[in-house]
Amino acid sequence: MSWQQYFVEAQEKQRQQGTLRQLNSFEHHDTELRRQGQSWCNLASNDYLGLASDHALKQQFYAQLAKADAGLSASSSRLLTGTFSTHSALEQTLAALFDREAALVFGSGYHMNVGILSAIADKQTLVLADKLVHASMIDGLRLSPAKLLRYKHNDLQHLEQLLHTYHGDYERVLIVTESIFSMDGDIADLQALVQLKQRYPQVALYVDEAHAVGVRGQTGLGCAEEQQCVQDIDFLVGTFGKALHSVGGYVVCSQVVRDYLVNHMRTFIFSTALPPLNMAWTDFVLQRLAAMQARRDRLQRLTLQLRERVAERYDQHLSASHIVPVVLGSNEAALSKAQQLQEQGLWVMAVRPPTVPMNQARLRISLTADVPEADFERLLTCL
Repeated sequence: MSWQQYFVEAQEKQRQQGTLRQLNSFEHHDTELRRQGQSWCNLASNDYLGLASDHALKQQFYAQLAKADAGLSASSSRLLTGTFSTHSALEQTLAALFDREAALVFGSGYHMNVGILSAIADKQTLVLADKLVHASMIDGLRLSPAKLLRYKHNDLQHLEQLLHTYHGDYERVLIVTESIFSMDGDIADLQALVQLKQRYPQVALYVDEAHAVGVRGQTGLGCAEEQQCVQDIDFLVGTFGKALHSVGGYVVCSQVVRDYLVNHMRTFIFSTALPPLNMAWTDFVLQRLAAMQARRDRLQRLTLQLRERVAERYDQHLSASHIVPVVLGSNEAALSKAQQLQEQGLWVMAVRPPTVPMNQARLRISLTADVPEADFERLLTCL
């Protein structure tokens, strides 16, 4: 079989299974997507605080931006000449906000998880990962020689059984979870995970706050702040590319962990650093995050209304966050319902395997703080 034939047959198989994906190009106008004369309210974005449409905030940023910080590329890796003052300033801001010794930023959330997990987990490490953690975490763990066991989703009893059974066979144990899970929208009990971790001296906890930073916690620092356990999580990671409307990822940690990663993390060592301009913008937003409570409050109000409608209409109670799934089962059902909503001017997308388990294809409704009331009411009606 030729390469060309292989690709054609693989795509035809996906088409028959209802899993073939394609890129959609849009014009973005605040909360609205436009293409070829059509428009939709964007209900598939990760811009949870609605910063993409806050033009006044952007103007304020550009007005105070120093010329030296406006670079569009670092043109080098961090260990060569790619560390600019904006990188250092951002890391200092992160460490101060989280009240931790140190922080380190990365090119993306994917680089972050793949790089950190493959760097810290060796043959003497047992990794216990939630069954539904993000693909970037699984990819990082596959690159490591560590033993990987998956515990049932958010099932602390199963996690404790695995920990009790296997912890004595390894020098180190790493528990890996998300705080808000990206497909179900439910939330991990971080306090309970911390308490479990503290019973075993060789256990560390790795928590990804990608979908929580900005929208949860008293000052928007995430579920760890909300559950009052920031200081107890060894690797507290997150991304800038969602609620913060920027790009990149971060870890807040101890100084010795930061130094280790700088020397061992391949996706950090061998990647061009993020542009100074992006670092300056991220720092600008982070320093104003605590003052964005009104955005978080509106997002919470919309979230509660939507979850009530989904529970009422579909008898589903998965979500505890602004990510609200509607599980429809088959790929065909999810695609059909998504098309119906899109025909009503609501851009909701179908999520299908392998992103979610077989027979759990769904709509994934992703709320933002600036969804227009009229569009939101139409969504509730259409559901």
